[in-house]
Amino acid sequence: MVGNKGRLGAEVVNVFNEKGHRLVYELDIDGENVKDTPQILIDCSLPAAFENTLKTAERFNSSLIVATTGLKEEDIEKLKTLSSKIPVVQSFNFSIGIQVLLKLTETADNILKEWDIEISETHHRFKKDKPSGTALMIKNKLGSKPVSISSFRLGNVAGDHTITFGGLGETISITHHAISRRTFAEGILKSAEFLLTKKNGFYSFTEVIFGKS
Repeated sequence: MVGNKGRLGAEVVNVFNEKGHRLVYELDIDGENVKDTPQILIDCSLPAAFENTLKTAERFNSSLIVATTGLKEEDIEKLKTLSSKIPVVQSFNFSIGIQVLLKLTETADNILKEWDIEISETHHRFKKDKPSGTALMIKNKLGSKPVSISSFRLGNVAGDHTITFGGLGETISITHHAISRRTFAEGILKSAEFLLTKKNGFYSFTEVIFGKS
């Protein structure tokens, strides 16, 4: 685990422990602790640790799950290159509910072609990136349409995302509230179980939940 002492990382450790899995590798600001070779390496850290994550995955030849938000396009390309050797799942959000929201967004966008669209997102005050990776995922479902994103950093909000479509006589909003970081940890567990069946390749969380389209 990279970043196991962070908010999400600690929740992931708890959920995996509940299922009988053992933490055998730790890498965080305090250094490295190796108890055994990790079968799956999970990165819940910050972009600054990304290069170390890549080196560690190659070093152990471990399957890799990357839950780090704020990565750049060139970082994603590095993951795709690495995925020729090991299986990789990358997502900015591991919530099943967000996957449903993305599908609903595509459906609404296909029907409400002339409507205005706005996206808003709220996270805890400690979140570094703005807008969130999830908000950008939602925006990407809308193609090249000019859509603005409003971002708020308040208190200890785990993650709220809303997309609103507006016509001249009505509006419709699709909202997801993350009540606890446990929902992301459970999604990461699903991804780990998914990777146990793979030898290599680059996968999204959408593929973990729904399979290839």
